[in-house]
Amino acid sequence: MKTLILIALFAIFNACEGPPKPKNAEIDRSNVDHSAMDHSKMESSPGMANQPYDLQFIDTMIKHHQGAVDMALLVKTRSRQPELIELAKSIIDDQTKEIALMKKWRDSQFAGKPAAVNMDLAGMHDGMTGMDIAKLDSLKDRAFDMEFVRQMIPHHGGAVAMAKEALQKSENTEIKELATSIVRSQDAEIKKMRDWQSVWEK
Repeated sequence: MKTLILIALFAIFNACEGPPKPKNAEIDRSNVDHSAMDHSKMESSPGMANQPYDLQFIDTMIKHHQGAVDMALLVKTRSRQPELIELAKSIIDDQTKEIALMKKWRDSQFAGKPAAVNMDLAGMHDGMTGMDIAKLDSLKDRAFDMEFVRQMIPHHGGAVAMAKEALQKSENTEIKELATSIVRSQDAEIKKMRDWQSVWEK
């Protein structure tokens, strides 16, 4: 009898637990409070100047990329422009992968090192100070589209400037390859957004 009771309790417990979530399940970001993400007030990490340049680049570019991803996550529910929705998806996919790659480098090359975000790296101030996700969060349709490209063009420009600086200062082959890719892809995206901007302003 005791055995039957234990089996019954075990079955009830498993039913309450529900099916296991897949390891690679997509994170639901639909309820994220984007208005609380004030990237424009980001500050340098204490003592960052004493850290290796490559670590400063990695930590700073991770923060910069995350800003672009946070902006791009708003597009699907606020824009009706297919080309902008496609661009946002590309930004999310590409920069999320690059963030993961940089975090991997950090773990393998700079394990245990303190944060080294440096707002004085080339392009960082120009790329972040104009961000206003709360404003974007309040807009829709054409007003959103215009504000998105107005903010994302200088943000991308900041990433390009930082990447070009890395090509000069870093001796790490992987960082140089990433920097080259950032310059190529984000310069192309800046051109697209400027073309759209000139059309949408008419």
